[in-house]
Amino acid sequence: MRYRRLGRTGLKVSEVCLGTMTFAGQCDEATSRAILDRAAERGVDFIDCADVYPIPPDIATAGRSEEVIGRWLRDRADRDRFIVATKCRMKVGPGPNDEGLSRRHVIKACEAGLKRLHVETIDLYQVHSPDPETPIEETLRALDDLVRSGKVRYIGCSNFPAWLLALSVGVSAQEGLARFDSHQPRYNLLHREIEGELVPLCLDQGIGLIVYNPLAGGFLSGKHAKDRPPQPGTRFTMGESGRLYRERYWQSSQFDAVAALKAHCDARGLDMATVSVAWVLAQPGISSAIVGASRSDQLDATLAAVDLTLEKEDLDVCESLWWDLPRRRVR
Repeated sequence: MRYRRLGRTGLKVSEVCLGTMTFAGQCDEATSRAILDRAAERGVDFIDCADVYPIPPDIATAGRSEEVIGRWLRDRADRDRFIVATKCRMKVGPGPNDEGLSRRHVIKACEAGLKRLHVETIDLYQVHSPDPETPIEETLRALDDLVRSGKVRYIGCSNFPAWLLALSVGVSAQEGLARFDSHQPRYNLLHREIEGELVPLCLDQGIGLIVYNPLAGGFLSGKHAKDRPPQPGTRFTMGESGRLYRERYWQSSQFDAVAALKAHCDARGLDMATVSVAWVLAQPGISSAIVGASRSDQLDATLAAVDLTLEKEDLDVCESLWWDLPRRRVR
């Protein structure tokens, strides 16, 4: 495993970050702990979660993924080795203030996360998505207070458009508040929208990119077939989340792109998942790529990406996949 700076900060994180949205959902606790153990053995020290996990989101199960991580960390003698990141924003309770980025909810969510994770400080606290009903100044001041109180070390955001991230950085500078040092967008061979504005902004401002979905929810592993429905138990069959993933990737043109990548990889004895993650890590501004699993052995292919240097012909094929796709509006 290799390590990179998180944007302009002095914090070092593993090139691969372990995503945990499957914990206590797709995976029982024993399987989740086995995944954590395998990742740790391979040098992964960066763990990402959210208070709304596991997926599919449900207020009845919100927080359970954090609880699994917390119990695992509590049982390890080397707990301080790990960089723990989590998020708030989504609905985690029945009340009108049990979601969003108001001062009330951000602080309450952080306090709850600290307890579930069994930590005194969250290394990276992120807002999961924008909240159009709350002024960004209110959110940033609440996050700044969490940093100053020692409950949070760094702050970041996820799923922000470039204009809102730029506005946030400006507000932090003007008001003397903690600023977003990381951004967590969706990014993979089949979805490269961030390259137009978000990546240049992050490079210019020293904001680390922690990208999720480098395998397009498992689509780029090649395990799905165009002429068959999604396999039960995969990301594409899980309630509302499954519907969203099918909308994003379950298209004829996307299957054709995966087939082209598979043909190239098969001819060269390469694993598609390894190549897909290696391509992401080779792109400018990337601090870490988030990979998840529902079994510990699934990490073998994705973690191998840190040791793979793609040749020019590999990069050419990867580059062509996106540009050959029809342009369409996708959430």
